[in-house]
Order: sequence, then C-alpha cells, then structure tokens
Amino acid sequence: MALLRKRKGGCVMRWIKRLLAGVLVLAVLGLIGFWTFAPAIVEKGRNAVARHAPYPVSETARALHDRLVVGDWHADSLLWKRDLLTRGERGQVDVHRLLEGGVAVQVFTAVTKSPTGQNYDSNSSSARDNITLLAFGQLWPVRTWTSIYERAVYQAEKLRGFEAASEGRLKIIRSKTDLESVLQARADGQQVVGGILGVEGLHPLEGEFDNLEGLIKAGHRVFGLQHFFDNALGGSLHGEGNHGLTEFGRKVVAELAVRPVIIDVAHSSPQVARDVLEMVDVPIVLSHTGIHSHCPVKRNFPNELMQAIAKGGGVIGIGYWAEVACDQINPDGIAAMIKAGIAAVGEDHISLGSDFDGSIATAFDTSELPALTDALIRAGVSETQIAKVMGENMMRVLRDRLE
Repeated sequence: MALLRKRKGGCVMRWIKRLLAGVLVLAVLGLIGFWTFAPAIVEKGRNAVARHAPYPVSETARALHDRLVVGDWHADSLLWKRDLLTRGERGQVDVHRLLEGGVAVQVFTAVTKSPTGQNYDSNSSSARDNITLLAFGQLWPVRTWTSIYERAVYQAEKLRGFEAASEGRLKIIRSKTDLESVLQARADGQQVVGGILGVEGLHPLEGEFDNLEGLIKAGHRVFGLQHFFDNALGGSLHGEGNHGLTEFGRKVVAELAVRPVIIDVAHSSPQVARDVLEMVDVPIVLSHTGIHSHCPVKRNFPNELMQAIAKGGGVIGIGYWAEVACDQINPDGIAAMIKAGIAAVGEDHISLGSDFDGSIATAFDTSELPALTDALIRAGVSETQIAKVMGENMMRVLRDRLE
C-alpha cells in the first residue's frame, strides 16, 4: 500500500511538473507573440489615416509646393516600433513619405510619459504611465523601463541610428550650420530631410537640473515644458489647476533661453505660457495646436495668448487632428484653420505642427502635403503667405535660436 501511494505521489509530481512546464512554454510563447504583434496592432489603432480618394493637386499647386521649404514642428514617430527608413503601411511619417511630401525639416519629439485615462481636461501626475508598458512591449532597453530620462536619450539614439543607415536621406540638425547644409543640399536637388530632436515635456529631467545638459548632448533642440500632466516645472494645460512655473521651472526656462534651443509651450498651462513670456525675450513656439477663434476648445489657447506669443516673434504650429480642428481634418479643413490663424496672429507667426504619429487619427499623411498647398490656394491664401506658413516662419525661428 505504501508503495502504491509512493507511485501515485510520483505520478502527481510528474503531472504537476509537466503542467508547470506547459504553462511556462505558453507564457514564453505569449510574450513572444506580444512582442512580435502587439506594437503594430497598437499603432494601427492609434495613428490611423482615414481612407480617402486622392486629394486634388493642381499643376499650379504642385509647382508651388516644389519650390517651398516645408517644415513641421511636431511628430511622435520615434515612439513606435517602426523602421522610419521604409515606407510604412501604418502611421503617418517616415523618411520616404517626408521626401514624397516635400518636407525639408521635421521635428521628431520624444514622448516619455503619458497618464492612463489621458484627456484634455484634467490628469493626475500620479496616474499610471502608459509609456512604461509601451517601452516593455516594444523591447526598448531595460534602462528605459524605469527612467523617463533614459527614454528621451534612447529615442535620440533611435534617430541617430536611422540617420546612419539612411544613405544620406536623413540628416540630424543640431546647429544653424546643419540647418543651412540641409537646405542647401535640397536646393541643389538632393533628396534629404533634416530631423530635429525634441522632448514633449521636461519631466525627463526627473527633477535634476543637470540632466538638461544630458538631453542637449543627446541632440535634443526643441524643449516642450509639459505634456498631459503637471510636472516639476509647472502646470499642464491638462493638469490640476492652471499652475504657473515653479522655482525649478523658472531656473530651467532661464537656462533654455540662453542656450541654442527652442522653448515650446504646447501642453503648458496658460499661466506657464504667460510666465515664460514675462521671463524671456526670445521667440517661443506653440508647436501643435489649433486656433481658438476657429475651434473654441480648451486644447487651443485663447487668441490673445497666441497673439502674445506672436508679439515676441514666436510661431503657432497648426495641427491636423479632430480635437483642435473641430473635426474638419481634410486638407480643406486644415487650410481653413490656417487662414483663421493668419487672421488671428498674422502671416509671420503661423507654421505647421501636425502631431503626426501622436496617437491621433488624420485624413492625410505627410506624403500628401501638396494637397494642403492646393487647399490653401483654393482658400485664397496668397503664395507669399503659403510660403511663410509651410516653412519660412519655422526657418526664421530656427535660424534665430540655433547656433
């Protein structure tokens, strides 16, 4: 009897071991499947381009677009697991499509933290972070799983990797010399796009002023102060109280003003934007937004605050998504908002700030920008104004700030 019990016990143990081994195999297969398929599935749902028939582009519009210097202040393409040197079947930006759309300069912004339940009204800075799971799911280096500073550094490394493998099609712009080199190469007929690194919110500083030097050394040149939550520098437009700059925030902004970089107040609270304007005498940027008089929503600063940014020589980047454009997101709708922006702040202070690949749905991708030029012509915007909006205003600010 004892022998029988021993045999039965051995059988049970072997069964348990087999079960555990099977569970382990299933877990490993599940992780492999998650890492293999989940990133593409997630991005397809987050950065969709609406199905549409080809937009009209007249010969006049095509000829004008080919003469333009086109620049875009904001795309989050480095967030996703995608080869930016290959023409993608998902998302809205890659080098191939930038060249197709005639883009000379694209800002690639590092997203490092995003609160669960993200919305335009109010978010807690202590909410669970979505980017942690994304970093794990896309197999970013382990150092990025717990450090938002390292996420900003890693996304800069990604762009440098794309540059190295691009065979000259992508050049990272760190200085005015780099900018002029890219623009001259394009004028000489070369197929090249300049990429500028930025951060969406300065929480990657992790409260340490010295980390600013590390971000600059990594190549970042456009510095958003906040994203969807209040941080150590001050209040977010989507935070909990329209707080202004903290003492730490004032120290950081004062440093940014004397460095060859661009200050971006997109996602900052109106009070932070006012505090920055009172502190600095350099042009600042509102990189991706809409026009409040055209679409009166919280995400769009009141016109008088945008006018104050313009008065200081800054520019407003027009986005292409529903919440800032009141659902009018085809080229005609965006052209109408650009025209409203010119009326609100002047032709010298409107730029493009798509927010492509920023978890937004759009009606066109960056390869289709000639259709926006066509829409602007049909909306009655002059060729001089179109040239300014599509890139000249951006180039002016970059030339003013970069060294």
